[in-house]
Amino acid sequence: MSNTSGKFLQSSLGKKLLMGLTGLFLVSFLLVHCFLNSFIFFNDGGLMFNQGAKFMATNPIIRVMEYVLFAGLILHMVQALILTMQNSKARPVKYAFTNGAANSKWYSRSMGILGSLLLLFLVIHLANFWVKSRFTGLPGVDANGNENLYLVMLEVFKNPLFVAVYMLGVFSLAFHLLHGFPSAFQSLGLNHKKYNPLIKGLGFWFTIIVCLLFAAMPISIFCGLIK
Repeated sequence: MSNTSGKFLQSSLGKKLLMGLTGLFLVSFLLVHCFLNSFIFFNDGGLMFNQGAKFMATNPIIRVMEYVLFAGLILHMVQALILTMQNSKARPVKYAFTNGAANSKWYSRSMGILGSLLLLFLVIHLANFWVKSRFTGLPGVDANGNENLYLVMLEVFKNPLFVAVYMLGVFSLAFHLLHGFPSAFQSLGLNHKKYNPLIKGLGFWFTIIVCLLFAAMPISIFCGLIK
């Protein structure tokens, strides 16, 4: 049984299934992450935001899920790389002329580039926030006695270079989600003409709302709307 399962996971279908599962798991993380980060819009000096950050840092379930998240992210990237290589090998000789735009959106054909930009953004994001909150320490505490990750956010987003990097990351995330959200359901076999418009619509609005919130955070801080 285990041998059969192993062969299935090594097959193209099995890899696509893993891509779909890990993709939806990462979508759920984005939802939680965006919700907690949006606490900055209370504009209360970071008290609500720092409370949320404390919950993320001290809750044992969340701490375990961090490692699950990293594992899921790595697995997602590895599967994407393997599937890309397999698709290239399956068609070693390119057609004399192909009109990709006739059959797919440009971002559907650019998932490798968008994924690479997201990886670069993720490394910078982790260095700016996660490493400081978990390892190197934060600059003091707020009025409630919680570690002040909010001050780090204010400092990072005063720098126009970091704001530009985050905008590029949000741009890449948006188009990655527009393709990846419905594709994840398709990889799981949840593909039906009756429900496909609903799934695409849900993916579209999820992408718009989440990415607008992520973009509004650094822009609001940089423009002095949140202090």
